[in-house]
Amino acid sequence: LLPVQAPPLSGARLRAALPALVEEHILGDPLDCVLVAGPALPDGRRPVGVVQRDWLEPLVQALLGMGARVVAAVPSQLCLPLQPGSVSAAVGNSELLLRHGQYDGLGLALDGNPTLVLQTARALAGDAPLNLYVRHAQLGEYQALLAEAGPGITLESDSWEHWIAGSKSSTMDLVPGLGTAGVAQRDWSRWRWPIRLALAAIVVNIIGVNIEWLRLKREADAVRQEMTQIFRSAYPGQPVIDPVAQMRQNITRAKAASGQVSPDEFGWIAGQLGEAVRGLGRPPGIASMEFRDRALTVKIKPETIDPATTVQLRAILEARNMRIEESAPATWIIRSAGLAQAPAQPATPGAAP
Repeated sequence: LLPVQAPPLSGARLRAALPALVEEHILGDPLDCVLVAGPALPDGRRPVGVVQRDWLEPLVQALLGMGARVVAAVPSQLCLPLQPGSVSAAVGNSELLLRHGQYDGLGLALDGNPTLVLQTARALAGDAPLNLYVRHAQLGEYQALLAEAGPGITLESDSWEHWIAGSKSSTMDLVPGLGTAGVAQRDWSRWRWPIRLALAAIVVNIIGVNIEWLRLKREADAVRQEMTQIFRSAYPGQPVIDPVAQMRQNITRAKAASGQVSPDEFGWIAGQLGEAVRGLGRPPGIASMEFRDRALTVKIKPETIDPATTVQLRAILEARNMRIEESAPATWIIRSAGLAQAPAQPATPGAAP
């Protein structure tokens, strides 16, 4: 863990500059190391985690091979408990680790001599209180030498709980410095059978949809053929283009020829409107009428419009199976509701009260 003076660079540029920044502080080639920069310190420096790539990469790959989804590697100094205002230290594996702050720490090789460990830790901690974590089996031995090492030293038994809790106080992770080598590769073999089942379900649904479409198409063709045959038997001399529309037109012509009026003709709609208006106490004044697309558009004189009368007229027309809509102020659109009606006496076009 090296604190180096770094210029204010963005993430990508800082990563590119790290080898040059740490080159004079380490032995060996920086390109053979994993370099990860931490957050900027108040004095402008940045802590840089340095570890040999050949040592870290096999460990990470081994954990990923065991099924781990995410692997993190935190510098051991930053895994010591963070205690503001004091220094944390730990002894183990022939080394001494110290942590002075959230991203400030050091480590050095040291033999297991308790006297030397206490004196060195006290000297490196300065005047700050020192919390020293030692193995439980050596706790008594260090306790006996504590008075000779100096004031302000607290001994505690080392345990994994301290390291796990301390690692959560730092965000520095060395694994991203490995690049793709530190990322778990997606194992597509696990998805082999789910993908096969999904594809099989899609194929089955496509086949089912096509079978249903073919069945409906055959039914539609049969209905269309039957309608064509019925039309040709009724009107053998007419070419078949749209049997439904042609049949409707022929029926309308036949009714008109026999004196009947269709509910969607001008005479029927105008007659129904005239009879409905005559039943009102204060009939509205009609300015104009226009018949188009089986609907009668009636424009009312604005000074004769009465909301209560309009509501009453709507109820009368609905009782006669007619529908009235107001498309614009003082403009009504009246058409048949489409249900069968008994023939009525034809009304003259333009009838008005």
